[in-house]
Amino acid sequence: MKRILSILLAAVLVSTALCLAGCQGGTTENKDKGEVNVFNWGEYMALGDDGLMNVLEEFEKETGIKVNYTTYETNEELYNMLKQSNVSYDVIVPSEYMISKLIKENMLLELNYNNIPNFQYINDRFKKLPCDPESKYTVCYQWGVTAMVYDKTKVKNTPTDWDALWDKDLSGQILMFNNSRDAMAIAMQQCGITPSTFTKEDVDKAAEKLQEQKPLLKKYVMDQVFNEMEGGQSAIAPYYAGDIEMMMEENEDLDYCLPASGSNLFYDALCIPSCSKNKENAEAFINFMQKPEIAAENCKYLRYGTPNTKAPDFLDDEIKNNELTFPSEEYLKKCYIFEDIPDDVYAYMQEKFVDIQAN
Repeated sequence: MKRILSILLAAVLVSTALCLAGCQGGTTENKDKGEVNVFNWGEYMALGDDGLMNVLEEFEKETGIKVNYTTYETNEELYNMLKQSNVSYDVIVPSEYMISKLIKENMLLELNYNNIPNFQYINDRFKKLPCDPESKYTVCYQWGVTAMVYDKTKVKNTPTDWDALWDKDLSGQILMFNNSRDAMAIAMQQCGITPSTFTKEDVDKAAEKLQEQKPLLKKYVMDQVFNEMEGGQSAIAPYYAGDIEMMMEENEDLDYCLPASGSNLFYDALCIPSCSKNKENAEAFINFMQKPEIAAENCKYLRYGTPNTKAPDFLDDEIKNNELTFPSEEYLKKCYIFEDIPDDVYAYMQEKFVDIQAN
């Protein structure tokens, strides 16, 4: 998912002010066509920046449907808004493990794929996802892998795998994910554990590995990683491959590593929550996002992989041949996908991660 959050607050404030009335069922200019309330990750759609298309404006022009657009930072924030708020959303973009949770709790509506003919363009790899094996609820939106970004002027030995994040020669210059699922996953890999799903005992082993790493760290980061790496302030960090591509564009001293042992293959999908009041408009929006030229615009902006098989026809070779955006099939076979885990195990993981940071 798109994790560039450095300008998210401004975007949230503006979009919230403009959209909350619509999200609660207010009036729109296109009364005959209605509206669609979209709740998405921050900075996760081409909205006219960098000379690219504003896909929301194009959708409104083509359909006459008004888009009310707001953003969130985490899957958990999305879940809490759906669970506790009175607002009504029509399209959401959860990640794989959150999709499993939402389906389990009857919080998603089944899609009418007759209204989404562009589903035909979705790569078979991203149909019948593990979280939605019968393809009832999802249309994959973007996908990617985790990787490492490093400063060639600071890292003497070219990194090849996650163990570089435990390199004592880089002490005080190493950054680590400031979220439990990603950080624990890397540590689990170092312990020989597949992080798709896990037990409390697995969490304990990963926690020990992270505790071993902590004295070597400069800090735990999320969006701060951009300033740290683009500004040459740190040596190495794990992050999401599409974002690493953007960092490298800002600093020619940066390079990347796809860890040899594999990494997390993540994906986000367009879904309709059970609170939707505009289901057909939501399906029209989902269908529009999978028009090949629209999917290509989002890929150009995000630098995450598009599941749309025709979108590459609208991409230049630099993007199509970039393994950060489109890792090889050989590499993807090494990757794992996060699955939903029991609430008590998730809470235990969170608790252990907080303890590591505090001690």
